[in-house]
Amino acid sequence: MVRMQIRAGIKKPVGVDFRSIPTPGRGKSLGDLFKIMTLKNHGCVNRPFYHIEVRRMREPKIEGIPPIAQVGTFDPMPNEKGEKLCALNLERIAHYIGRGVKVSEDVQMLLGLAGFLPQSPETYARAWRNREEIQYLEE
Repeated sequence: MVRMQIRAGIKKPVGVDFRSIPTPGRGKSLGDLFKIMTLKNHGCVNRPFYHIEVRRMREPKIEGIPPIAQVGTFDPMPNEKGEKLCALNLERIAHYIGRGVKVSEDVQMLLGLAGFLPQSPETYARAWRNREEIQYLEE
């Protein structure tokens, strides 16, 4: 039997922690909704190199503030085989996307090309523009 206590005319059980009772929607953290997965430049002007980082959206762009997590890297300069290298920690990316972290357009294009997310419409538009430019230069 649960003891009841009357406070301001409302009967409430004594000694029951209502935060521990599972209810729909209580498990989701609202703190992850204000985070974003972005590219951060760690190279120089002639040699760009990017880290894929999870950051707070409202955080100022100051060098001294570390990101929440680094989930990948991207090297846009082609190597001797003509490849642009991208290393992704897909397990952590799936974890953060599942928690509601937003994904920037550039990272969404990379994850689409990697086959992790659906292709971004911007990827198709960029490929179409590149094909048109190549045809124009060949004429």
